[in-house]
Amino acid sequence: MRVADWLLSAAERGNRATRLDRRHPDGAAWTTGNEVRPLVHGVSYFAELVRCVQLLRAGDLLLFTDWRGDPDQAMSPHGIDISNLLCAAATRGVVVKGLVWRSHLDAFAFSEQQNRHLGEEIEAAGGECLRDMRVRLGGSHHQKFMVLRHPGRPQLDIAFVGGIDLCHSRRDDGDHHGDNQPQPFAAAYGPRPPWHDIQLAIRGPAVGDIETVFRERWEDPAPLIRNPFDRTIDALRREDTRPEALPAQLPDPRPRGSHTVQVLRTYPYRRAARYPFAPEGERSIARAYEKVLARAHTLIYVEDQYLWSVEVAACFAAALRANPGLRLIAVLPRVPDQDGRLSQPPDLVGQQRALDHIRAAGGDRVASYDIENDSGTPVYVHAKVSVIDDIWASVGSGNLNRRSWTHDSELTCAIVDDAADPRIPLSVSRFGDQARVFARDLRLELAREHLGRARDADADLVDPRTAFTAFADSAACLAHWYAGGEQGPRPPGRLRLHDSPRLGRATLAWATPLYRMFYDPDGRSRTLRRRDCF
Repeated sequence: MRVADWLLSAAERGNRATRLDRRHPDGAAWTTGNEVRPLVHGVSYFAELVRCVQLLRAGDLLLFTDWRGDPDQAMSPHGIDISNLLCAAATRGVVVKGLVWRSHLDAFAFSEQQNRHLGEEIEAAGGECLRDMRVRLGGSHHQKFMVLRHPGRPQLDIAFVGGIDLCHSRRDDGDHHGDNQPQPFAAAYGPRPPWHDIQLAIRGPAVGDIETVFRERWEDPAPLIRNPFDRTIDALRREDTRPEALPAQLPDPRPRGSHTVQVLRTYPYRRAARYPFAPEGERSIARAYEKVLARAHTLIYVEDQYLWSVEVAACFAAALRANPGLRLIAVLPRVPDQDGRLSQPPDLVGQQRALDHIRAAGGDRVASYDIENDSGTPVYVHAKVSVIDDIWASVGSGNLNRRSWTHDSELTCAIVDDAADPRIPLSVSRFGDQARVFARDLRLELAREHLGRARDADADLVDPRTAFTAFADSAACLAHWYAGGEQGPRPPGRLRLHDSPRLGRATLAWATPLYRMFYDPDGRSRTLRRRDCF
């Protein structure tokens, strides 16, 4: 199999200004020899993060970015919180540097105060955490990653990349009883919203690429905030707005595994104060999807927080039309995350239109599900995961929506394993590419959770075709149990057929024209053009 058929070249990335690809001696737009481990759920991620951060010592380096950070978020049931974890590292001489989104006003259900307080506590301990508002109007910094480097101990170097923020509601596990520190959320998810999410633990040369993503943002000379009112407030607070220089970057860690990793990003085009590392923006996440979906032949498996916007759905619809044997499974949240927002009805219109577009192309080869815990409470799917033909897998912060493909900063990692999975040859694509171990194992791990299966009970899931049927059968069995008045033991599995909540006529009367005329469900007010993504 040619890895280049599944990953973007430096030219296909479409961003000549970045040093991300130029830093590789061979000019490749990816690194080989990595070891990648998926950490499904916040409990798994937080436990591994605590373990790794506590190994840091004076002179080591900790770099992180986040969309939201709650200082008191517990990392274990009775253990340290995120602020104390990072502050303790800074106190013992670790170089701690952070970039968190400055956010919008708290009145709009964002996180301005939480992000400021986390930064203040880290600064007081000797670290440096900047609130970064170098975004396009209405946009955000949505990247969620951490890099740990160890001078003289490169075998410990690690990066964490994915969709899990260092904040409330994220510390859940496979039982999905929710985090005991919940954030305000839609009532359908109960007082402790169950949360499904994933982060990657990456070791090997790709750590250097992910560190480069941080350094490019950190070294951006543009002011952190351009709003004169906010700049005045920052000056009165004596808030640090000029980043100190970072230590020189260490050589990349040595190869240690079989995984090829490509770092994919979204950066918007900014008319003023352009990013020096992406003056025209970067759309490599969108471009990667366009490339791999054109090769999809057997199964597209996605878990996503949104999957809305017809323009994004068009890539999936085109793949389904081109390949009559291709199937698609989508695992989505049952309802949006907030009640009562003016944007919610257009959001629902947008998702329904996107799903209708995909279903029109694929018919009964398309199946969308949401999930619930064993008590029947919906689980909020915050994961951003894709597995294509059990060959290409991606995990990151970027959702399948317009703002993640064009407007916010995002970071996603695509993984192609050198090791082929020999268990079954039926997944061989029309290009002769055999399934890879990492992608298939990731899909099977997620499928076992949703189907209520033990680790050794997935033989019928290895073949993507029978996996598609197993999902449908499980959802039908659970629906039958509900229809029968919940008599007898609850069947195994958590899958429910998903359809966007239907709106009443009065709501549709204003929400649909608003969506069609000028409102995108991601809050953008202009029509998406192909050149904006590709």
